[in-house]
Amino acid sequence: MSEKRDLLKDRLGGNYDAFCEALMEAHEGLTFEQCLRMDARLILILASQIGDPETLSQALAAARRNAK
Repeated sequence: MSEKRDLLKDRLGGNYDAFCEALMEAHEGLTFEQCLRMDARLILILASQIGDPETLSQALAAARRNAK
């Protein structure tokens, strides 16, 4: 993909709340370490689905900027 993507744009639309709820439910009953492992696995699964190195690089940069 050569086009720049707005990685902060909401692509979930009306499904945003449902996804956030499902994500929170997926963490229920897990320890902090288990949550970190699950999140890491989820990131790898989604990265595999995206597959575009440029898009993934932009996503990493956007996430890091917003982490501070």
